[in-house]
Amino acid sequence: MVKTPDELALMRISGKLLASVFEMLDGQDLAGLSTLQINDLVDRFITNDLAARPASKGQYGFKYVLNCSINNVVCHGVPAPDEIIRDGDIINLDITLEKNGFIADSSKTYMVGNAPPAARRLVRVAQEAMWKGIGQVRPGAHLGDIGFAIERHAKKNGYSVVREYCGHGIGREMHEDPHIFNFGRPGTGLKLTEGMVFTIEPMVNQGTRKVSTRDDGWTVVTNDGKLSAQFEHTVAVTGSGVEVLTLRRDENPMLDRRM
Repeated sequence: MVKTPDELALMRISGKLLASVFEMLDGQDLAGLSTLQINDLVDRFITNDLAARPASKGQYGFKYVLNCSINNVVCHGVPAPDEIIRDGDIINLDITLEKNGFIADSSKTYMVGNAPPAARRLVRVAQEAMWKGIGQVRPGAHLGDIGFAIERHAKKNGYSVVREYCGHGIGREMHEDPHIFNFGRPGTGLKLTEGMVFTIEPMVNQGTRKVSTRDDGWTVVTNDGKLSAQFEHTVAVTGSGVEVLTLRRDENPMLDRRM
């Protein structure tokens, strides 16, 4: 759970490499591509360009390097050659990367082409909710503070937060203790200490928070068919606050008042 300074230094490397994967995807026109094409593009980039390992590939029997969750898919969408990304879609790409024995995990919801205003608002609020949670991370804070901040922001904007899936500790293993729930009560739960590393990854729904899993055993969808958006970062508790290990160059959280 708690990483040494040397281990944290290695996690920074993994996080920076993973951030570069999303920066590569930022330059891609996703419309018209299949989700399997995106998977294969990311696979080649991580393996060949970054000399790293796609940590999701083979984990729990999953055959792909990423999850791709379109529109009403909440999480764990499976790449497929006949699933075509279309103008107006929103799609979450959830990617993991291992380098030097340590794993980083991050996701981003992309708005493809002319996504409608309601979809854009959902995506914005989901991203803000993640930053609200990140803004609570500091030594002495509690896990409940993170979840409370996330859910409060989502509900304030008329949305719901999925409760069945959550953030997690991360390091040599993709999923370590503790669970980082996207709901909670302030001042409750595990107290944060310097060196803890975990993900914060709220899934925010337009309608009900209720979800179901499709017959493939992976793909999670909203029960009411409405949209869902997710954002995720891997973060570390520092002596004075938080460090976002998977920070992309287009983000500046410590100066961004969204927190």
